[in-house]
Amino acid sequence: MILFLLGISIIYVLAISWLIYGFTKINHFEFIGLKPKISFSIIVPFRNEEENLPVLLESFSKLNYPTDLFEVILVDDASDCRLQIADFGLQISIIDNVRNSNSPKKDAISTAMEIVKNDWVITTDADCVVPKNWLLTLDNFVQLNHVSMIAGAVTYDCNNSFLHHFQQLDLASLQGATIGSFGIQKGFMCNGANFAYTKSFFQQLKGFEGNDKIASGDDVFLLQKAINEYPEKVAYLKSKNTIVTTKPVDDWKSLFYQRVRWASKTTSYQSLFGKRLGLLVFVANFGFVYCFVLTILGMLPYFFIGFYFLIKFGIDTLLIQQTSKFLTKHKIRYLFLSSLWYPFFSTAVVLYSLFGKYEWKGRRF
Repeated sequence: MILFLLGISIIYVLAISWLIYGFTKINHFEFIGLKPKISFSIIVPFRNEEENLPVLLESFSKLNYPTDLFEVILVDDASDCRLQIADFGLQISIIDNVRNSNSPKKDAISTAMEIVKNDWVITTDADCVVPKNWLLTLDNFVQLNHVSMIAGAVTYDCNNSFLHHFQQLDLASLQGATIGSFGIQKGFMCNGANFAYTKSFFQQLKGFEGNDKIASGDDVFLLQKAINEYPEKVAYLKSKNTIVTTKPVDDWKSLFYQRVRWASKTTSYQSLFGKRLGLLVFVANFGFVYCFVLTILGMLPYFFIGFYFLIKFGIDTLLIQQTSKFLTKHKIRYLFLSSLWYPFFSTAVVLYSLFGKYEWKGRRF
């Protein structure tokens, strides 16, 4: 067993090192020197977001981009009450979601696709805030690159709590793996809070056909379908000008269900690399939990679990530090404590996702 765990740790180090290398292969893009000419349709699915939506719309109103070159489509997914929103001087449409599948968000995007005025579509979430040069940077990137789909970065707006910083470190590792996988030509993951593609490309891919029975994955499955069929049309935009900020959840139960929702779609990935990496990460985390139990029972020497943890902690720290420098100006906090707790949390999430149900937006899936 010790030899098996040592073998897993070596493979894990090599895999994360490959992602770290891939991260460095994606060049930063901050150019905003071209005159804007691309028209965008921003789709925002929402359910009971009366507190968050005005903040998002205000960030839209502050965009350094001509208002006549973008529209905002808000898709109401059966909110408890009808939302009244000021127009903020923007082109805003509010429509009701038309449910056709087991995925409210995929249905919302498909519903909005029926009325979008522009070919370039961007999806984001109601609890987000976008930077002022978000659209301008996307516009310049599109003008300079022949692409039809663009993935972008997302970060959290954290307070000083351990819960918030735990989420930020987890997100940093996911974002690092996302960027790194694009750098080694193995892209398999993205975030729907900052995801752009053309309507014609969406239609060419037949939208969410094939995975509409899965509640989540409006972003990942569409990306993997695109990379599988037209890899040359997909790109990652690594730019501080386009980092979208979202809110972390405020309690452990919500975080657990959120991560279960994310983990539940892994088995349906088209990307073999994504499946293998997900399995490797699970085995590495489960290995630490297993070592901990055996150590408590006196079946393993203490030095081994310490050695195993330091190997994993060391390579994870390199990826997280590299990504955090890109995502945020804040210092990393609770890294050691989070690294101790994460294997237990992650193992519980994965095992529960195989058999249990989760709650999302007041619904149970």
